[in-house]
Amino acid sequence: MADEHYPVYERPSGWNALLPRRLPKSSLTTTVTCELAIVGAGYTGLAAARRWATMAGDDRVVVLESSEVGEGSPGRNSGFLIEIMMADDANTAQVSRMHECNQLIGTAIDDFREIIDREDIRCGMTRTGTYRAAAGIRGEHAINKYQSFLQAANLEHVTLNRDELADRIGTDFYRTGIYSPHCYLVQPAALVRGLADCLPPSVTLYENSPAIRLDKAGTGWKITTPSGSVQAERVILANNAFSRKLVRASRRIAVIYTYAALTERLDEAFLRSMGSDTNWGLLPALRVGSTFRRTEDGRVLVRAFWGYEKELDNRKIEEVLRQSLKRRFPALADTKFFAVWSGATGLTINGSPVWGETKPGLFVSAGCNGGGVVKGTLFGRLLADCANGRPVPDVKSLFGQAAWMPTDPLRRIGNVLIAAFERHRGAAEL
Repeated sequence: MADEHYPVYERPSGWNALLPRRLPKSSLTTTVTCELAIVGAGYTGLAAARRWATMAGDDRVVVLESSEVGEGSPGRNSGFLIEIMMADDANTAQVSRMHECNQLIGTAIDDFREIIDREDIRCGMTRTGTYRAAAGIRGEHAINKYQSFLQAANLEHVTLNRDELADRIGTDFYRTGIYSPHCYLVQPAALVRGLADCLPPSVTLYENSPAIRLDKAGTGWKITTPSGSVQAERVILANNAFSRKLVRASRRIAVIYTYAALTERLDEAFLRSMGSDTNWGLLPALRVGSTFRRTEDGRVLVRAFWGYEKELDNRKIEEVLRQSLKRRFPALADTKFFAVWSGATGLTINGSPVWGETKPGLFVSAGCNGGGVVKGTLFGRLLADCANGRPVPDVKSLFGQAAWMPTDPLRRIGNVLIAAFERHRGAAEL
């Protein structure tokens, strides 16, 4: 289920369940004032807070998180930190622009590495690279298109056939694939918790404090929470699709729920049969397909299926995820899942973000389209620069701008039809 201003998930995050219990920060129960208020303690909001603290260390920064860090959407993703533009964004005809984007994305990766090393955040960040693979003809066409981009951009990669993939990842399900070294894998709940717990002294984080109203107040802004409020000179909305309930962006962004499952630790004998690569991540050739990971502690993650605006019954989705796992690894058909959960993300019709200053003193970064860890971090840092009056790259020219969507019921009908078409078209990749 969900509140219109923030997600309320049916089940806890499996990634967070693997970690020791963390004591959350206090919720907001009074009225506080600050120079900058940030809604959302995910990768975007935390990056903006850190950046502001380096530019204006005497300013008070307040960050509001609707749930507990690690249980929100940033702790529910698949844990891919991709160093280059994702396949859905790659454009062979615009290699120069893609190169500029990749350079900016690389700075976000450098930020992660620096802070993880400095603060000893134990999130398993490892440069494993990533596989992108196809089981069907349409998926193979997508792989060939992505390979053309990698070649045009002179980016390192290796093309793999069915047998070569099976030797590496232990399944002959895929007919062809690409291995690219440009990816780190992390435990996402451990990463976002670590980032939240090492914020600078000038930043105050309030958890279980959702923003439910945003109003203009004199020359600044007032954010209302269930038990308190924040008076701020400037506001950054970094709560992805749910920002649309605080600012008029509902015609550019939709909420999408995706679903994941993590197995129990697998038998050592079976793990030895799962190929030579013991820590890997695989992305589908088509967006509608299934994502997989083999973790360092001997589990398999599967992420598949998505739904529009409303979280579906996780018990029913569990069988969908199990079938996806079974198709790749038949021997795991009866393997018990350690956890099954969902996560909300912001989807725009053209894959571009809602980003920038929407009103004087009000800044938004939303519409991560499933790539929120690295790009979200980059956009958060740049948005803090923008809010501080510093020069920034032309984000809209480089990464695009979210296009208009029709309102419901047309949007819902369109989404249902497109989803059905995409699932039919990409059935081999499910």
